[in-house]
Amino acid sequence: MNFTSEQIDNILDILHEEVVPAQGCTEPIAIAYTAAKAMQIIEDKDIQKVVIRASGNIIKNVKSVVVPNSGGLVGIEVSAVMGILHGDANRDLMVISDITPQQMEDVKEFIKQKDIEVVHEDTPTKLFVEVELHAKDTCSSVQIKHLHTNITQIKRDEKILLQQPCNDKVFNTPLKKREKLSVRLIYELAKIIDIKRIEPLMNKVIDLNSKIAHEGLSGNYGVNIGKVIQEHIENGFYGNDVRNKAASFAAAGSDARMSGCAMPVMTTSGSGNQGMAASLALIKYAQEMNIEHEQLIRALFFSHLCTVHIKTNVGRLSAYCGVICSAAAVSGALCFINNNSFEMISHAIANTLGDVSGIICDGAKSSCAMKIATTIYAAFDSYVLSTHGQYLHGGDGIIAQDIEQTLKYIGELSNEGMKITDKVIIEIMNKNV
Repeated sequence: MNFTSEQIDNILDILHEEVVPAQGCTEPIAIAYTAAKAMQIIEDKDIQKVVIRASGNIIKNVKSVVVPNSGGLVGIEVSAVMGILHGDANRDLMVISDITPQQMEDVKEFIKQKDIEVVHEDTPTKLFVEVELHAKDTCSSVQIKHLHTNITQIKRDEKILLQQPCNDKVFNTPLKKREKLSVRLIYELAKIIDIKRIEPLMNKVIDLNSKIAHEGLSGNYGVNIGKVIQEHIENGFYGNDVRNKAASFAAAGSDARMSGCAMPVMTTSGSGNQGMAASLALIKYAQEMNIEHEQLIRALFFSHLCTVHIKTNVGRLSAYCGVICSAAAVSGALCFINNNSFEMISHAIANTLGDVSGIICDGAKSSCAMKIATTIYAAFDSYVLSTHGQYLHGGDGIIAQDIEQTLKYIGELSNEGMKITDKVIIEIMNKNV
């Protein structure tokens, strides 16, 4: 397959849009970002009332996750007020990365004294946040949709300063460029792309995501699934093999992040868990198997871009657990890193999707790390099966003859088939306070 310079540039634009640093779970950070933007707009900074409108999927992913730099606090109000008082909206998903314990005292006092209202917005838009700020004689509001930093409306004193329409398929890079992505294209490009064009970004992935994984293994976070797996490797209960080590390493990063660790991670398709799942198992595999650095960089490029490709079908937020997409990409990347054929890569990806596509997303919380461990185990099993010529055939459930058709079916499953599932999950979570 031959690539023009324009084609490669377009693909790298997608990659750089989707693989970005963020501190903390991206949904509370999106609320903090929106609130910080609203604070930039309002002229009177003496805020008396805050109204936060959020879609069910935003509420689902903020309810139980610890906000970084908050001192262990959770919730929509905390996220918003941190953005209002001390956020830097110019830093996008790093908006609250510099907040100090002393500043958190201001946040706690504000929450006690001010009028803060949270509204569950009944909207088909899965990623929706609007923050209204009211001072004595003035007000402002900022709205985001579909992407975590995608501002669709800005108002000051009811005057619209910005209004831009968008839909579920809106990205900064045009959808027509994303529609040209395929597993075959990603595979072919990963083999030949100039390493200098992807190495800086992938080195940042290795650096940031490895650091938080090591923190998860050494600290006490969430249910500590990564650390527990590692301890059972050491005591002999689990085997001392690369599959267990990779699952432990990948899950440990999520343990730390879901419990409020302030270390930034490189996200993929709007999710730190997806970014860690797409990278950490491969990083550990390369270390254990003495894989050359360049081959790891190319495999990470494949894994992250394949995750983006699958998630473009699935959408930003749904009842379909996003790390399944990353794990499917990892299974293909394990084939890639070992110089297996494209056919094996396609079979490995389909094996993973046919195995674990029933895992639901019931919000951001400690169990996300468990789901990463589960799906990474599935990725290794799917990879091994494909290398032995064993794979799910077209017509086996949701698996099609062609990998691209399988990905379209996954999109249908998540967007159409799981609408009611998503609604019921959110209803259960609202009862389970």
